[in-house]
Amino acid sequence: MQRRTFLFRLAALAAGAAGAGSGCAPDVPLTVGIHPWPGYEPLYLARAFGWLPDYVHLREGGAASDSVAAMKAGELDAAALTLDEVLAVRASGVALTVVLVFDVSVGADAVMARSGIEHVADIAGRRIAVERGAVGELVLYNLLGAAGLTEADVTLLDIAPDSQLEAWRRGEIDVAIGYEPVTSLLGREGARRLFDSRQFPGVIFDVLAVRSDRLAVRRDQLDALLSAHFRALDHLRVNREDALRRIGAWRGLSLEEAERSFAGLNLPDLAGNRAYLDLTGTRGILKSARELNALMLRAGRLPAADDLVGLIDPSSLPRNGGAS
Repeated sequence: MQRRTFLFRLAALAAGAAGAGSGCAPDVPLTVGIHPWPGYEPLYLARAFGWLPDYVHLREGGAASDSVAAMKAGELDAAALTLDEVLAVRASGVALTVVLVFDVSVGADAVMARSGIEHVADIAGRRIAVERGAVGELVLYNLLGAAGLTEADVTLLDIAPDSQLEAWRRGEIDVAIGYEPVTSLLGREGARRLFDSRQFPGVIFDVLAVRSDRLAVRRDQLDALLSAHFRALDHLRVNREDALRRIGAWRGLSLEEAERSFAGLNLPDLAGNRAYLDLTGTRGILKSARELNALMLRAGRLPAADDLVGLIDPSSLPRNGGAS
């Protein structure tokens, strides 16, 4: 770790010297909040291969709530969040702008249940682990709707996905609402998939959100970050086994489990991102955000509808490439 820190500082000094004449070297790194999730793995791959520039720092947390808290505290320039989390942070008074779509969940966000819980209605009276204030609540809202139940009909425990495995092993929960790699690890413990985001498609988007007040001054760094993401995404597609073995190694998953963790995700390439970040509002993120507004208001997760002004900015997307 000390050697890694030394090399980072040495590279940063070199970058500063190289950019001193041009005025391009930033004074401080772009700090990006991130946590384990398959859709974010291209950024971890980019860092592992040295494709992230020295002036981009990934600040790792255990769950989305860590990034949300740090964003509200002003400790991050950007964070990997779900679209509903972005709207919730904006509602707290921190203006955020989406510059990249990592993925669209079509099954990757899941409800894992113990043996004997065969149907969604069977969750009545059960202990359910869910990360409050994050995307898990969106899954919970849809789960309860499908079961014809309310929160009063179950026991809710505020447990983030990174802590759910231990809670399961201690016998403290019957149902866990989470995502990979935790769902695969729970599967090893005998949990079965009861419900997932395939039942409500087009709702859960994972995005890179930037503090709107830092967007202009961090433009060059964001451009470099997005270029590294798409380079790593291409590696994941073209050299899939190599990428999956690396991901499996740092997530404690087998090759098969690492592959399976991506099964419920659509990872849009550059062309897909351009479509999702469509400024007309007739499709993509803006259209979905309007629908999320209504859903989150009904669920009590927003005090008022977001006007969506400044929600998206596609200008940091690379100009060329995007073939998959």
